[in-house]
Amino acid sequence: MSEISNSKATVVEDCRGVLHVYNDGSIVRSSRPSFNVPINDDGTVLWKDVVFDTALDLQLRLYKPADDSAGSKLPIFIYIHGGGFCIGSRTWPNCQNYCFQLTSRLRAVVVAPDYRLAPENRLPDAIEDGFEALKWLQTQAVSDEPDPWLSHVADFSHVYISGDSAGGNIAHHLAARLGFGSPELDPVRVRGYVLLAPFFGGTIRTKSEAEGPKDAFLNLELIDRFWRLSIPIGETTDHPLVNPFGPYSQSLEAIDFDPILVVAGGSDLLKDRAEDYAKRLKEWGNKDIEYVEFEGQQHGFFTIYPNSEPSNKLMLIIKQFIEKHLGKV
Repeated sequence: MSEISNSKATVVEDCRGVLHVYNDGSIVRSSRPSFNVPINDDGTVLWKDVVFDTALDLQLRLYKPADDSAGSKLPIFIYIHGGGFCIGSRTWPNCQNYCFQLTSRLRAVVVAPDYRLAPENRLPDAIEDGFEALKWLQTQAVSDEPDPWLSHVADFSHVYISGDSAGGNIAHHLAARLGFGSPELDPVRVRGYVLLAPFFGGTIRTKSEAEGPKDAFLNLELIDRFWRLSIPIGETTDHPLVNPFGPYSQSLEAIDFDPILVVAGGSDLLKDRAEDYAKRLKEWGNKDIEYVEFEGQQHGFFTIYPNSEPSNKLMLIIKQFIEKHLGKV
């Protein structure tokens, strides 16, 4: 719930016009999404909302192809939305439209969970909520009466975890926690991760952060604002949840990761961090790490311009990644 600000208070933090933090500590959230686009629901994809954490009233949105009568089980593709840990929702039109596309073009059951947002709920809350969504999926896999949406069509042994921006950060921490084969989720089996422009940070600026375009969709000012509002109070952007290679982070070298596809836009200020992430994991012996960069593209290009040529190419790359680990390629 948003708080109501004192009429004399002034805004000290503004996140895309939908989150305002005032100097008296009050927080006001708008119900209006920052992406005011029409929802492209043509009936080819069915969807519904489910509560996955009753204590916190957290919901996820399930999607499946309307023509799933063929009887074959479909892989599960988890899509965790972005928004700097501060804004965004499974209900936002840009998120829903992208999930429609993922469902129909990947021929998958898509699961899009919400998570608690900062600054009301700072890290690691969002990451814990991502894990709880996976535990809900595990509950469905072992239940005598699972949700029929899943039981008749979903293949729990072929799960892919994808995250966009802040969601990509969450996906990384889930990958590191679960390790190869995700034994903690048995019989759910994660086969791979897709990190879309993952939101990482650090106190030392990268070249792309320092020299990137000032008018970028995700500019340096907004990056810093998101971190100010989301990291634990008193911490810096070298916190392990922000900087996976920072001075206080445990080494990832010993972790045996499932396959990971890392995607970045060439004009994204976060590009260098994404590229370095993939490079380091590969150098440490995680052989199935792929890095794909889209020249000239900015942060979140695939949801902002979902029908563009680069976005269509990315969808094909994701589809090939899934098929590779389904054993089809």
